[in-house]
Amino acid sequence: MTRGYWRTFALAAGTATILAACGGGGGSDGSSSPNGTLHVALTDAPSCGFDHVYVTVSQVRVNANAQAADSDAGWTTIALPAPQKIDLLSLTNGVLADLGQTALPAGQYQQVRLVLTPNSGNTLANSIVPSGGKEQALDTPSATQSGYKIIQPFTVQPNTLVDLVLDFNACKSIVTRGNGSYALKPVVTATPTTVSGQISGYVAGAEAGATVYAEQGGKIVRGTIADSTGKFVLSPLIQSTTQGNYDVVIVQNKVASGIVRSVPVVVNTNTAVSTSATPIALPVSAMSTVSGTVTPGADALVRALQVSDASPYEIASANANLDTGAYQLSLPAAAPLITTYSASLPLSFATVSAAAGHYTVEADAASGATQSTSVNATTSQTNVNLSF
Repeated sequence: MTRGYWRTFALAAGTATILAACGGGGGSDGSSSPNGTLHVALTDAPSCGFDHVYVTVSQVRVNANAQAADSDAGWTTIALPAPQKIDLLSLTNGVLADLGQTALPAGQYQQVRLVLTPNSGNTLANSIVPSGGKEQALDTPSATQSGYKIIQPFTVQPNTLVDLVLDFNACKSIVTRGNGSYALKPVVTATPTTVSGQISGYVAGAEAGATVYAEQGGKIVRGTIADSTGKFVLSPLIQSTTQGNYDVVIVQNKVASGIVRSVPVVVNTNTAVSTSATPIALPVSAMSTVSGTVTPGADALVRALQVSDASPYEIASANANLDTGAYQLSLPAAAPLITTYSASLPLSFATVSAAAGHYTVEADAASGATQSTSVNATTSQTNVNLSF
């Protein structure tokens, strides 16, 4: 059953739904404390190098205590009627997979756990299909026991529905081991839709399939894939008074990057950066490869940032191999096209020639440590190594 994203509710795709039920008047523990209702759905950012990424969700758990351990009191569980196997790569452009809902006593909650079903023998509950390859098992350490921990405060009001969207970034969540196997290192965020809006637009038909990011300070907040018509939808995005507006970054193989700066987000509102009549068209570009190693065992994400007017924009990323530290990034050699958002469309882009091929390659370790170096990727670069 499908319904929409905003409170009119009508999402595309059969896995997508948002339920409009509200909580009852009494507490779930039989007390007189009023309840609200928490509804949880799953979405995904684009994945790099995979045709499918499957995870099987068995339950979602929530707790008011951010430090609560598995066996501590205060957990409420949303148990799915049956484990739900989801292809994360089908959840783009605002499509959500419904994970259910439950009544909760009104109040603030801090911690969400996403619990997966384990692989069993030849039955693959969690797996990946590399582009053009065969399905392989995806190792999910801890996910099938305690679940993946997501710390995100959200408030449940009495007699009110709260929609919480879990954004599972498949691209940044999959790591390769030295033996060629794959493991899940989850990068998941939670967004209450009551404080969110969306950004949408179109790229030219030749750029259908482009990856589109909403970024703040050079870090990806949300991502999607432009569909066959060129349309893209970035949602949900929180209206932020502290971090400001969003930068929309468009990247695609053999195409120059496009950047729309300072796009505002307003609650329950769509902000368009282009239309189907005047889509964003980007010029072709040669591609260069930047490769090297990060200190083996550093468990690091490698990002390529392009800087213009002192502002960084993430263009590509890859997890370093857990055992060897090897990584590889494919980057446009051509200059990016950049503009600043205006409500008057179409936007006018300018080519920033000084940024052509110039990137900062940054390795972010799981420990929080960061190392970076500058590269000129107008031609391919090897041995771009980073050590912690």
